[in-house]
Amino acid sequence: MSNENIKRLGEKYLMNTYARYPVALTKGEGVNVWDADGKKYMDFVGGLAVNSLGHCYPGVARAVSKQCNEIIHCSNLYCIEKQAKLAELLVKNSSMDRVFFSNSGAEANEAAIKLARRYAQLVLKSDKYKIITMNKSFHGRTIATATATAQEKIHSGFDPLPQGFVYVPFNDIAALRESMDHQVCAVMLEPVQGEGGVNVADKGYLKEVKELCDEKGALLIFDEIQCGLGRTGKMFAYEHYGIKPHILTLAKALGGGIPIGAALAVDGVAEAFDPGSHGSTFGGNPVSCAAGVAVMEALETEGVLENALEIGGYFKEKLQGLESKYDFIKEVRGMGLMLGMELDIPGGEIVNLCMEKGLLINCTSERVLRFLPPLTINRKHVDRALGILEEVLDNIKASKRGE
Repeated sequence: MSNENIKRLGEKYLMNTYARYPVALTKGEGVNVWDADGKKYMDFVGGLAVNSLGHCYPGVARAVSKQCNEIIHCSNLYCIEKQAKLAELLVKNSSMDRVFFSNSGAEANEAAIKLARRYAQLVLKSDKYKIITMNKSFHGRTIATATATAQEKIHSGFDPLPQGFVYVPFNDIAALRESMDHQVCAVMLEPVQGEGGVNVADKGYLKEVKELCDEKGALLIFDEIQCGLGRTGKMFAYEHYGIKPHILTLAKALGGGIPIGAALAVDGVAEAFDPGSHGSTFGGNPVSCAAGVAVMEALETEGVLENALEIGGYFKEKLQGLESKYDFIKEVRGMGLMLGMELDIPGGEIVNLCMEKGLLINCTSERVLRFLPPLTINRKHVDRALGILEEVLDNIKASKRGE
């Protein structure tokens, strides 16, 4: 089928929840993808940070294929080998002690929200239930995680929203301190906000957040669904800050393209979940966990983290070099290969023009170009992408002069 035919079919039968581009991606390998009409693109969206090892990474493909020929699914009423192995790898590579597997990032955050409240009420024997989140955050699309997301556009049309969520500005410790009353059970934040515009937490800020949580007896939850698992150049973003959360949520990159999420917690907090308190039919599925094991082994042994740090630094430096050339670029920010370029003009046209020239990028918060390429890219990939981007930015600059 052609791009156009696939587009028509989707428009006829799918709910209209996405403003889709008129392109159907049908094949991927490494940093490259091809559409149904055979056009090739460099993918610097990466499935929104999912394809961290690139498309169809051989180790993941082999692990999934092998598992599909052994057992595809069984209930969590029984022990699951790959689930236990993946939990071990996550614990050994983090400061956490226990893992709960889900199907997605939103479900991982749901688990974190439930665990924080259950810990406050059943372990601490308190009436704490409020969870403070940050403006411009994004935590998911379920009714609870959408409410935790401090963006009005995510809330619109879904009233009444669940109670107990409080919003404060990101990187503002005074505002957080003011909102930290005796009913707050947790503070939940992304060390690097993704959907909100690639906003990076200040080092001093996160240190003060942790100290404030300890002082007030509240849990600290880090949502690393987008920024975790090597995206920032370390296994977990919190490692850049020298502090440890009580609960950590992961998804996106964890399955190398296969859906899976995870909520990790330290001992003491994790014990608030006992049999029957939470669960998931598909969470920790053998196939998704086999993919996760392959991803973790690659991150551990194949130099992926070091590459993300090195190439991310190179890419960021090159993007920053464009700031003096184009007066509509406000700021370049990010960590590792999670980078954003904030503009003072809408970014949608730039995304479209890049796509026409064979480069896939993303625009979030209307004016922030977001770059989430595979962590396995090299300098030649970056240079090719920058060549296309500069060509587009030159056209934008010329059109602005002609206004």
